[in-house]
Amino acid sequence: MEERNKYSFGSSFAFGTPKLLPSAPSTSAKPAIRMTTGALSTLTDVSSIERSENKPLFTFPGNIAKPASSTAAGAKDALSTVTDVSSTEKRAQTFVCIPTQPKLESQWRDMEWTEEQKTSLMKTISSYRPICHEVTQARVLLLGPVGSGKSSFVSSVQSVFNGRVTNRAMVGSSLTSFTKKLQSFHIHCQKGEDPTGLVLCDIVGLGGGEMTGLTLYDILSVIKGHVPEGHKFSPDQPVRSETVGYVKKPSLKDKIHCVAFVVDGSKILTYPKGLSTTFQQLREHISELGVHQVALLTHVDQICPETAKDVTKVYESRIIRDMMSKAGALLGMSTSYIVPVKNYSSELDLDASTDVLLLSAVDHILQYAELYFQDNTPQHTGPKIV
Repeated sequence: MEERNKYSFGSSFAFGTPKLLPSAPSTSAKPAIRMTTGALSTLTDVSSIERSENKPLFTFPGNIAKPASSTAAGAKDALSTVTDVSSTEKRAQTFVCIPTQPKLESQWRDMEWTEEQKTSLMKTISSYRPICHEVTQARVLLLGPVGSGKSSFVSSVQSVFNGRVTNRAMVGSSLTSFTKKLQSFHIHCQKGEDPTGLVLCDIVGLGGGEMTGLTLYDILSVIKGHVPEGHKFSPDQPVRSETVGYVKKPSLKDKIHCVAFVVDGSKILTYPKGLSTTFQQLREHISELGVHQVALLTHVDQICPETAKDVTKVYESRIIRDMMSKAGALLGMSTSYIVPVKNYSSELDLDASTDVLLLSAVDHILQYAELYFQDNTPQHTGPKIV
């Protein structure tokens, strides 16, 4: 089918130099290795890590991170991060104070904002099926800090196909992660139609305190397909082979086929510096598994007043273009992998232009999910000639 071929690429992207992955913990293993702002630099000395206090993958400090006076001081700060947010963070955030810049003369990415384009994107996404016949849906893991907009993205995408704003994935505040367990959301077409070939997987956000932190093993186990649906994450009980429902021999349909990092555009300038290290080390390990990654820059309407008034101005905004570059530096990826997104939050009615931006993000994700299937589908070479 033409829609299916749309996601075919001539060749795959290279991932870079492979690095040694941490071996899976045995049934008698002690609590899993956790990354703080010091991240994976200590993976080579497992014994010393096991003697240290368990820490989540990343914990946000109560205030914006202050520069450490020395390396030792920085390490001390990383191990003593607080779990409570400060009174400053508790105040509601609306608009980020960024100096106004003149808009660009033309869009820096081509985009059509018509109803026809929306209909075309919906048709393409609805008819998408993986090239690999072993699976019928692409599983995409949304991964990002607490409050970055992962759950809101799920609800917004489903809203487009429902034809009205709905909150399918429960959304919490920007201070704590409402999502506590692995949840897979099958994106359905309009009522009475078959589901799409897309499943968005939501898990607890990075940071947000000791009781919501993810371990490196947790994330890699989800991607490898070992974690059962509905598993509740706990820093004191990392995923292991004895975990209830643990999938010992996951098939291709159990695995994650693409990872979409989600970052809040209104917080790019205030994210702790250690988060960049965490993201980039995560990307190295995920790439080692052969899984392609993209990124969503959310809350773009909160960093650009013009885009807040008219979402079609998103690709004419210097502010958003510059913030995309900063997001690329944070994640350690080219901006060609990153797309801006405006989720539905307080709106009660759909907006065609917002729908186009959301659907374009889904289309972007599916292209890289399809690369995974191309890389992992046995090629038919025909009968052997003797």
